Amino acid sequence: MLRKFLINCDQATTICDKNQYGEATILDKIKLIFHFLFCKICSLYSKQNVFLSTIYKDHAKSCKKVKHCLTDAEKAALKENIESKK
Repeated sequence: MLRKFLINCDQATTICDKNQYGEATILDKIKLIFHFLFCKICSLYSKQNVFLSTIYKDHAKSCKKVKHCLTDAEKAALKENIESKK
């Protein structure tokens, strides 16, 4: 019975990534928690993964507020550059 819950570190990181995006099953989450009891490295990986994802999401939100567009002059110069290389 206990063997069903034992996973290696590769499986744990895969489940951790799935869990972060809401794709992990309840059984996967239980296996992950059980693995964290014995493996502090994977536990640290999970914490760092969540931290980096949070930072990325915050940065992505702020990027969406800023409009990134080329000016008409930049567009014309880019078009000219592309056509000259043909």
